[in-house]
Amino acid sequence: MAVDRDHVLRSAAALLTRKATATMDEVAKAAGISRATLHRQFAGRDALVRALEALGISECEAALDAAALDDGPASEAVRRLVRELQPAAALLAFLYTENQLFEGEEQNAGWSRIDDRVAALFRRGQEAGEFRIDLTPGWLTEALYGLLASAAWAVTEGRVARNDFTHMIVELLLGGALRRDEPRREES
Repeated sequence: MAVDRDHVLRSAAALLTRKATATMDEVAKAAGISRATLHRQFAGRDALVRALEALGISECEAALDAAALDDGPASEAVRRLVRELQPAAALLAFLYTENQLFEGEEQNAGWSRIDDRVAALFRRGQEAGEFRIDLTPGWLTEALYGLLASAAWAVTEGRVARNDFTHMIVELLLGGALRRDEPRREES
């Protein structure tokens, strides 16, 4: 019997986004396969996480393409991007906490491609006068990732309605990133 690798990965992603410490036995059970079958597909947790990383990168890149980042105002492109990323947000939130994916020389080049595309969107917004220039595109990119992860966890835990996901992220991020004509008040 052939194992549907995509089903196994998506089952693992669904479980690990709810319970990051799930064992390989629990992953196998969630996928409806034996532990031995799971280990034939993925030699261990690291191999499974690396496969989930590839899935996450693929879904991120598809969302970036679907969001048409170069079309219209940058703020609207950010809104489209968050909407397109929502289906993958829980998986991305899990991956965001997997430090081994972002350390050392073995970091997947896909993350850099994604970072570059998102930062270019924020840079475009700055050049068009939409976004503040005192916040770097790199920082705005990291802030977006943090908000995506936080919102995904909040939705998963039932603290936030799924339908509010895009609105809450975009409003908070752009509320701080949009350029304002009025002078800022300094804190004392």
